[in-house]
Amino acid sequence: MENGHELDARPGGARPQAGAELRIVLAAGEAAALAPLRARLRAALGEWGLAELSDTAELLATELVGNALRHTPAGAVFTARPSGPGRLRVEVADSSPRLPRPRGRAPAGEPATGGRGLLLVEALAEDWGVRLTGAGKATWFELAR
Repeated sequence: MENGHELDARPGGARPQAGAELRIVLAAGEAAALAPLRARLRAALGEWGLAELSDTAELLATELVGNALRHTPAGAVFTARPSGPGRLRVEVADSSPRLPRPRGRAPAGEPATGGRGLLLVEALAEDWGVRLTGAGKATWFELAR
């Protein structure tokens, strides 16, 4: 564990070892941790042979983590792991049981100043969802090559 962040990104090229996982615990209001989180996710994806998913994974992970840090008081736990050949699963757990909902598009001619992150997740992820946990919820997405 390094500064409250845990990494278990084992080398393995295109065949990650069972149990390969990146786990980062983020304190409430720790928005400055987003850039290091993206860098560590990119490094882990390279080690797992999933580097081509990096751009989309970083974008969507930033959206989910940003939402959790913005809308819940107790921080978040970010987890990424290979979920099958050529597949990635990312989860962001937080303490709120309130389910997120994608907002509609901004009307023509009006600026969209926020709240559209789940539309990106919906558009770019292979699959996504939310599950309630005993301590709140976990919002997740999956990507595939």
